[in-house]
Amino acid sequence: MAELFNYACVDGVGIVTIDAPPVNTLGAATRAAVMQAMQLAWADDAAQAIIIACAGRTFFAGADIAEFATGHFADPDFITLFDAIENGPKPVIAAIHGTALGGGLELALHCHYRLAVPSAKLGLPEVNLGILPGAGGTQRLPRLVGVPVALDLITSGKPIKAAQALELGILDRLATEGQLQADALAFAKELIASGATAPRVRDRDDKIAPYRGKPEVFDAFRAQNARAFKGFKAPEAIIKAVQAAVESPNFDEGSKREQALFLELMNSPESKAQRHVFFAQRMTAKVPDVPADTPTRDLKRIGVIGAGTMGGGIAMNFLNIGLPVTLVELKQDALDRGVGVIRKNYENSAAKGRMTEAQVEQRMGLITPAIGLEALADVDLVIEAVFESMAVKQDVFTKLDAICKPGAILASNTSFLDLNEIAAVTKRPQDVIGLHFFSPANVMPLLEIVRGAKTDKSVLASALNIAKAIGKTPVVAGVCHGFIANRAMEPYMAEAEALVLEGASVLDIDRVIRDYGFAMGPFQMLDLIGLDVIGRDSTRKTVMSELVKRDRLGQKKNGGYYDYDAERKATLSPVALEVIAELAAEKGVAQRSFSDEELLGRLLYPVVNEGAKILEEKIASRPSDIDVALIMGYNWPVYRGGPMFWADLTGLPKIVAALRGFEATYGARYAPAALLVQLADAGKGFGSL
Repeated sequence: MAELFNYACVDGVGIVTIDAPPVNTLGAATRAAVMQAMQLAWADDAAQAIIIACAGRTFFAGADIAEFATGHFADPDFITLFDAIENGPKPVIAAIHGTALGGGLELALHCHYRLAVPSAKLGLPEVNLGILPGAGGTQRLPRLVGVPVALDLITSGKPIKAAQALELGILDRLATEGQLQADALAFAKELIASGATAPRVRDRDDKIAPYRGKPEVFDAFRAQNARAFKGFKAPEAIIKAVQAAVESPNFDEGSKREQALFLELMNSPESKAQRHVFFAQRMTAKVPDVPADTPTRDLKRIGVIGAGTMGGGIAMNFLNIGLPVTLVELKQDALDRGVGVIRKNYENSAAKGRMTEAQVEQRMGLITPAIGLEALADVDLVIEAVFESMAVKQDVFTKLDAICKPGAILASNTSFLDLNEIAAVTKRPQDVIGLHFFSPANVMPLLEIVRGAKTDKSVLASALNIAKAIGKTPVVAGVCHGFIANRAMEPYMAEAEALVLEGASVLDIDRVIRDYGFAMGPFQMLDLIGLDVIGRDSTRKTVMSELVKRDRLGQKKNGGYYDYDAERKATLSPVALEVIAELAAEKGVAQRSFSDEELLGRLLYPVVNEGAKILEEKIASRPSDIDVALIMGYNWPVYRGGPMFWADLTGLPKIVAALRGFEATYGARYAPAALLVQLADAGKGFGSL
């Protein structure tokens, strides 16, 4: 215990310093250390005030999320510890640096005074785990900042900078950067000299009184955020908890309401899913046979081939972190157009206040526009974003092999093609890797890193590093058609096509998927991205290919499955219904109706089954990697936890039985994967892997 804290008394001020690396998480051992240190300070007659600070890079960074899974918090639990601090016999000052997040900020709110260095950030991000601040955060924050600000901060989970926290009233003062302990000590001595008491946040009423008896304030906040909160349980519980802070007859009653809502959320499927995703995102960069000390290559200059939408977006990722990019095209007009689009994107960001004009020019100055691959002779990493054709990509890599310097990493942005075939045309397949960005590449958070049969571990480790540097979540995939995300979602799109031919309504399919939590259904998505993107090159006759033949390309031209008015309001297209009916008759597909449950099973169970095959073939290292890939690449609803986590909650025996039923009716493509059957028969889930 003693090694987690240090206590000293300086000039009548007790200084408690917690040192629980790496981020002073408020796990059971840390809480016990805080309690023990505080007891020493309370018992020290020489100490007239107490400072709580942390060693290392940050103040308390929050709770140990692993404790949530047990449903039990070891003594002292958060409320016992925090109440002891708040009700202790001496004034307590929280001295904050780094971040005070979640339980860390709640601890600070139980202190009587708070100061922080300007670089510190404070926030209550529990909503991102599907829970609420359960140790007084929803009751105390409104008492400092008022109801509207508290609702916004807690439901968004976004941290704020120290200066804003001071302005809002969360902090009492700012310390000088690098002088936190000295300034905290001076503050404490001021308090002692002035005879200051130990004011409790819980006793404040001035900021919440104006909202008492005004439920319309909370109703308006619900309505304003209805779209963003849809499907998530935590935001509504947070609203109820803050309302309890305002309306309860006393503070303790409000706290009881907060606790009840916290426990309800902690045991909900939504919170379990969001906590699963939290850990899953942090696991994706850990590749079983690539240890943390694997040597990496120094990537200081980047090359990007193709200045179109994808290539330009890829380039922006590197420009944003200050890396120079050589942007290559075959023709000057395409190059000029691509550079112009990048500038326009940055200027739009500047117009919205997200960056300065100087930053726009600094990033644009990092671009070296070039005609021809010869300009890439000195780059450390080159990424091609050319047409999705094996012949085209092999031609590019053959030329890069002759042009690029030894040790340069040659990367393909292919979405589906065999990376090993691309690497085979070079004399250095060990330097070839797939870096599959999702569109728009400068926005979407997923980066699929495709590991070829001969990709060197140093190349893979370097790719993982650069993914982190540009703010992407990497998911490592083996080589197969479509890799992880695209391959797993192919059956989903195929089922949507099959279902409309069997008599299911386009409207019903899209609605069921929206109700599940996706932002849009499959047909809405196709209309948005453009039917010609997929349908024009279709080798078989489909509803989509037939719509493309009629020059119906979706929202961008003539409508697709839907027609669109001037405001983009959609109505089901009679042309699409006609095409569906004609194709169903031509193929002799029997018509019937479907329940919502049947539609959801037909659309999503094949995704789970494909995920099991991806695991069998070792294309993905773990089920949670598939979940992350589909959440970040296809916007699978985060509160469902991804397809593999959702499958475990649904029950694998139920999914196997449904797939066998589909197989008996529709054919072998629905046969359940061996791994899926094995886990179901053993009474296990994907989580057991």
